[in-house]
Parts: sequence; C-alpha cells; structure tokens
Amino acid sequence: MPKITMIPARARTSRAGEGAARPKQRVAAYCRVSTDTDEQATSYEAQIEHYTTYIQSNPAWAFAGIYADEGIPGTSTKKREDFNRMIDDCVAGKIDLVITKSISRFARNTLDCLKYIRKLKAQGIAVFFEKENINTLDAKGEILLTIMASLAQQESQSLSQNVRMGIRYRYQQGKVRVCTTRFLGYDKGPDGELVINPVEAKVVKRIFREYLEGASYSEIGAGLEADGIRTAAGGAKWRAGTLIKILTNEKYIGDALLQKTVTTDFLSKRRVKNKGLVPQYYVEDDHEAIIPKELFLQVKMEMERRAHIETKTGKRRIYSSKYALSSIVYCGHCGDLFRRIT
Repeated sequence: MPKITMIPARARTSRAGEGAARPKQRVAAYCRVSTDTDEQATSYEAQIEHYTTYIQSNPAWAFAGIYADEGIPGTSTKKREDFNRMIDDCVAGKIDLVITKSISRFARNTLDCLKYIRKLKAQGIAVFFEKENINTLDAKGEILLTIMASLAQQESQSLSQNVRMGIRYRYQQGKVRVCTTRFLGYDKGPDGELVINPVEAKVVKRIFREYLEGASYSEIGAGLEADGIRTAAGGAKWRAGTLIKILTNEKYIGDALLQKTVTTDFLSKRRVKNKGLVPQYYVEDDHEAIIPKELFLQVKMEMERRAHIETKTGKRRIYSSKYALSSIVYCGHCGDLFRRIT
C-alpha cells in the first residue's frame, strides 16, 4: 500500500506584512445606447453619471474610467471604439472589473459576447451585469450567460425584422426615403422630400451631355477633376464606377426604384444587390427631375451600343473616343470600324 502524506495549505500573506492594506480593485464601467434620439442621449448621460458616482463611492474600488459608445448598434463590436479600447485596457492590465447595465448593452451577438467575456476571464477579469446579477467569474456565470446572450440576440433579430417590415410597408405605399449625403444633385427638404441642388445639378447635366457627345468615362472624369469638381462623397478622383452609377440612376428623371439592395444577415449588416430576393417597387414622378426621360433613354441606348460594338464579321471592338469619328464610322466593304493605322 502506498504511503500518503497530506501537506497542509499555507495562508497567503502580504509581502509588506499582515497589517498592509489590500490594493483597491480597479473598476471600470461600460455604457451604450444604440440610437441618436434625445431620449437615448439623456439615458446615455444618466448611465455615465450613475456609474461614475457608483464606483467612486465604494472605498474598496479604484475608479478606472467610463467607456461609452453613443448611437452604435450592439450586434457588432467593430465600430464600437470605446468598447474595443476597454478590452485593450483590460488585456494591458489596467482594469480588474467591468460593470455594465445588462448583457444586451454589452453585446447582442452571442458569439461576440462569449468571446470577449472568455478573453477577459482568461486574464482573471470579471464582468458584472447588473440587471441579470451575473458575475462572469462565478461557476454558474457561464451557463446563465450563454442563455441570456442567446435571448439578447433573438431580441435583436426580432427588432431587425420589425424594422425591415416597416420599411417594406413604406415602399408599398410609394414613400421614398433617400440619403442625400452621397447623392449628387439633390438635398433633403423639410419633409424629407428630394429638392434639387442647383450647383450639383449642373454637374449631373454636364456628365449626361458629355457622355452623349461621345466622351468616355475617363475623359469625363478628367474634365471634372481639372475643373476642381468634387464627387458627392467629397472625393477629388472621379472613377468610371461613380459615373456609371450617375448615368444609370433613375432618380435623376424623377422616378425611384425602391429596395435595390437587401440585408442578408442582421448581425454582419451585409447588404447585397436585390436580384429577386425580395420585391422591388418603382415609383414614377416622385420628385422634380434633373434629366429629361428622353435624354436618359438615349444614354441607356448609347451605353448598350458601346458595350456591344461588333463588326459585320462578328469581331468585338472596344469603344474609343480618341478621335471625332472613332467607333462611329464603319467600312461599307468589310463592315469593320474605321480606325487610324500607322
């Protein structure tokens, strides 16, 4: 029989002696509201004030700061600057405990929530959720947290579906809402309607005119850049893709095609072109036009012609606007395009 001897545990004492005071626990709080409304702004300020007072009033705690994100959704942590800064500070050893209002304030994405909590747990850092009364360093914390985080994600998914249905109902009624921040030619009126911006409208008309006069995308872009004209996003560079979007945008003739894109995943907010995934709605004469419909159709036909330039023998040719008659004059004998040959 093997002989077994028990070695008793020794009580840990401070190096400075038994009378030395224990170091205070460094405590930080995380706050978040997901919209920019006045009510939420008040809630945001109230949370910051509450946690500042709450932490500083505890003699066993040392105030490690308030980390707060305003107007940022909770389904993803990528754009939450203060949240990510807090995690970095925890890893750097600047925080011992994080306090937050609820799991849904911390994260509505179950995977993100568990990932960051386990990351902090590995560093010996606890997260305390006031509403659910869960401390992540407790034995029961992991199970409860998984359940509660899943419920928070389901709530977020339900809210996302309700918002999508509300938008779809507005589309069915022909109500057009357009973000004019990156939309050349229009501003938003007092009731949300599209109002022509005279200065930007001249640029739109110039693009359509020069295209029908035979200019290529690169030539149009170079001309705009030479005149110091900026894109709708404020960029100095005019790319072919930007010009194509302008030349094919039905809103310049006063119409609006609704639901061009669709969100396929409420967590990643990934949007794709709507190629039959959900219904689309075409609203005619919704707002004042910048470009006449006849001119818009001419541009559409010209784009189709340039994309399919062929000779009578079936050879494909690339559109050129280098000379006055480039991609216009065909040979009456062989059917090929006239082009300069040195």
